[in-house]
Parts: sequence; structure tokens; C-alpha cells
Amino acid sequence: MSALFQPLALRDVTLPNRIAVSPMCQYAAHDGLANDWHLVHLGSRAVGGAGLVIFEASAVLAEGRISPQDLGIWSDAHVAPLARVTAFIRSQGAVAGIQLAHAGRKASTRRPWSGSGEVPPAEGGWPVVAPSAIAFADHYPQPAALDGAALAAIPQAFADAARRALAAGFELVELHAAHGYLLHQFLSPLSNRRNDGYGGSFDHRIRLLLETVEAVRGVWPAHLPLLVRLSATDWVDGGWSVDETVALARRLGPLGVDLVDVSSGGSAAQAAIPLAPGYQVGFAERVRAEAGIATAAVGLITEARQAEAIVAGGRADLVLLGRELLRDPYWPLHAAAELGVAAGWPAQYLRAAPHGSLQRDTADYALGEAGQGG
Repeated sequence: MSALFQPLALRDVTLPNRIAVSPMCQYAAHDGLANDWHLVHLGSRAVGGAGLVIFEASAVLAEGRISPQDLGIWSDAHVAPLARVTAFIRSQGAVAGIQLAHAGRKASTRRPWSGSGEVPPAEGGWPVVAPSAIAFADHYPQPAALDGAALAAIPQAFADAARRALAAGFELVELHAAHGYLLHQFLSPLSNRRNDGYGGSFDHRIRLLLETVEAVRGVWPAHLPLLVRLSATDWVDGGWSVDETVALARRLGPLGVDLVDVSSGGSAAQAAIPLAPGYQVGFAERVRAEAGIATAAVGLITEARQAEAIVAGGRADLVLLGRELLRDPYWPLHAAAELGVAAGWPAQYLRAAPHGSLQRDTADYALGEAGQGG
């Protein structure tokens, strides 16, 4: 039996396998609205056999977008276009999830193929906010420190976005507290230099995230799972650490978080990250073992047997693939064939399925009709 292709139950939602599409910005939206690109891009990964399809970082406030072309969920106008995509994903037997995000000081920046750094107001940029008035890098926007009503409004903005996510048909929500975006900015001493109740000590730096979790869990139905993505380390001395990640993860479970999606980096432009296959898996393994919470591993997971070993070895409960699923939307189906698992190929594609990789009830069709229709 393949561990990678075993179901995973999170509250009342059961993922058909342990393969998830990692949230990846597509920079294809206008005014935050999903469109045909998102339907085809995300829908094809569901067709390709991923058990969980997590939509890209979707801004809970317009000013929380990373780039002007990012998805949004800050208004009710975003619900119907998203619902069109989630309906298709469900029709393919996959679960639709959404990553709720606020970019903080990394907002109002260019999409990758248009350069880097700040989008100026003359080109559609906007003022940005952060825990402290510290820019991410020289060519990034200078943020204003969040205070007063604007700070208090952040958890509510995430909660309002979660309500819209439910209306749009999502069955899973992930809060983005990694990669140097707003919630991570509060966690990290590199970006949080406050001396009030939201900065300084560990308890103060994690406060906004805990308040956001509580606000979202308060409106997100009890039978649906809530995830949090964390950067386990800033990869910089004096930054957010793995020990702090474990301590935070211990606090998240009792608040109703079901799984921690463990990534790393993003808070320091100068960080030297030792990229290698599965380089972040050890962080997920440690959080799982020491915090007693389910985890997802992500980062240069590209091979079927590599992913199988991660899950079978108890290092993580779920694997998230990013670039590999951009290269091959049908990676889960190909991984099943490599691991000798019978996969549920879409009926329309059965004629192309590798011999021996089919469900029993579809094999006759695949073998008997392979020559028809071109």
C-alpha cells in the first residue's frame, strides 16, 4: 500500500490522497477577480489527480496584494468567479482550499516578469503597511507602521475573507503567516521592532497571528479544516527560529488549527538558503513530532518515491508541490503509476493511461477504446 495515496481526514473533509497543489501566485487577475486562467490552471491540477488544490495567496484587503495582478477576496464581488473554479475542482474529486493573505511591506510590488521591487503610484501602486516602518529592501516600498484601528482591523479582514471563502465553495482555508508577508512580519524580530503589545517578546510577536486564527476559526465552520503556513526559519541569525516555530505550533492546535504547512524564509532579502531536494522536510518533521500537530512538507519535492518516503516515514502528513506541478499537471497520476497504485484517471484520458495503472472498472474501456477518436 502506498502511504502517499492514502486518504487524509481533516475534520469532516477527507483528501483522497496526500498530494496538494501549493499556493502559487499566477499574476493573472484584474481587480482581484478570478478568470479563465485560474479555471484552467487550477482545474487541470484537479484533473491531474491532486487531492487538494490550494488557490494562490488571495488578498484579504486590496492593499494586501503582493502585486496588482493577484487574486483577492476582499469584497463580495470576488465570490462568484471563485465559486466557478471551486465547483469544477469538486467535480474532479479534489478538495478546493484557499490561502488568505496580506503582503504587508512586500505589497505593491511588480510581478516577476515585469521586473522587481516597488510599483509606484503612477503605475497603480499603493501605500503599504507593516509592523514597523522598515522596508524589505532598498527597492521595495517604505511601509507605515500599523497602529490603532488599522491594526485591530487585520484579524477582522481575515475573518471576513473566510466567510467569503465559504460562500465561494472552499472546504479548507490556510492563513499565510510565512514568506515575509504581514503575519510573518509580526513574528520575525527582523521586521518587528515594536515595543507595544505586538512586539518585543515571543508572546507579543505571535499575538496578531493568534488573534487572526481565533477570528477566522470563529466564523469558519467547525467541521471544516483550518491550516496555517509558517516559515520555520528566517535563515538569518537573530531572526525567527525553528524553536519558535515549534513553540508557536503548540499554541495553534488548541485554537483550532488542524495542520501546519511548514516552509521557510522570505523575511530577509540577504538570507542564504541552502536549496536542495526536500530541504525543508526536516522542519515539518520536527513540528509534527514536537508540537503534536499534523504537518505538510513543501520545497523541492519532485520525485514520486521521495514524496512517498516523506509520508510513509511519518515526516509529514501531506506533501505540497509547486514548480513540479507547473511542469507536469498530471504528476499525481504519473506518481501513482510509478508506485504501482491504481489511479482514477479521468474517463476522457483513459486511452493515454499507462497499462496497469487503472482502476479495475475502467481498464476494459481504456484497452478497448484506445484507438477511437484520433
